[in-house]
Amino acid sequence: MPDTQPVPAKTGITDEGYLTDCWYLAAPSARLKPGKQERLMVLGEPVVVGRTPAGEAFALRDVCPHRLVPLSAGRQIETKGEWTLQCPYHGWRFGTDGGCRLMPSLTEDSPYDPTRVKVRRYPVHEANGAVYLYVAHDPRSLAAPAVPPPSFGPLPDKPGFIIEDVFNAHMDDAVVGLMDPAHVPFVHNQWWWRPPSTGLKLKEKPFGPIERGWAIDRHAPSSNSKLYRWVFGGNVQTEICFQLPGYRWEIISNETARLLTLTCLSPEAPKKTRITQFTWWTGAPLLHLAVPVAKRMGAKFLAQDGEMVDLQNQGMAHQKAMLWIDDIDVQAKWYQQLKREWTAARTESRRFENPIQPRVLKWMS
Repeated sequence: MPDTQPVPAKTGITDEGYLTDCWYLAAPSARLKPGKQERLMVLGEPVVVGRTPAGEAFALRDVCPHRLVPLSAGRQIETKGEWTLQCPYHGWRFGTDGGCRLMPSLTEDSPYDPTRVKVRRYPVHEANGAVYLYVAHDPRSLAAPAVPPPSFGPLPDKPGFIIEDVFNAHMDDAVVGLMDPAHVPFVHNQWWWRPPSTGLKLKEKPFGPIERGWAIDRHAPSSNSKLYRWVFGGNVQTEICFQLPGYRWEIISNETARLLTLTCLSPEAPKKTRITQFTWWTGAPLLHLAVPVAKRMGAKFLAQDGEMVDLQNQGMAHQKAMLWIDDIDVQAKWYQQLKREWTAARTESRRFENPIQPRVLKWMS
């Protein structure tokens, strides 16, 4: 009989293909009101995200270990000088660190120690109007996060506006769809953006690696992007970046103004991915007047991408493999390469090495 060695379990990825040991968007800051909490699904797991009356954001597993009732259905109560989340069933109270502080049913002479009970705590980071949470591969791990929280350079304290949608897609398919460079003239062909009369034009862009991702080097917007120049004036430059596990941002700037649009992808279930798009800017006073129109435009864009996902699902019900070609599908291939390297690095307890090399991609759109 051949000597077969057991295959080591992978770290850094779930069986459903979601990356772990990573930061994901939890919610816009403005949605977390003091003293309130809400239930989210993150990587298929229930999470309660909230804010104490003192202003502290927190995230815990949304399952009381006693009778498995969602903690999000409870209320926040002060316990011995700290804010706790009380289960609505039997009143067990949990601190923002996940530790149980009180079991009201226990008598004074009970030998049971409530502090022995804990629920999973997710580290959180709040910046520029967004709350992120860290999902460790080991739910019991108390180690510091493997990577720092997301950072996108200097930004105002609050976004100018936020757009949200939910795609009926696995996160991988949502990422690939949103980064696809050749669908714009067919999916987003509104008269005010890319009408069919514009025709297809050659795009030739230099790409290079960044931390856990890649970027299109700073360049002038396409000749058909008149909207940018109308809002910003002359000498406009744009830069587009992607970073694991699912952040895509575009920076549009010149000497007097800077706008950053960040798209965050958060996997909720195998066929459900939450898309949240933040937009911040400095300068460009016309943007303040254009917010109602810009929000409608952004929502229309996401809805159109979501419609393509729904159509794609019809084909995926009969065929799983997709035909990817160069150069328009190179970014999709890079995304899969990055995921494989992340998983290998976490499994082998070594440093992540970005496999992407500088390259110029060409396509018509």
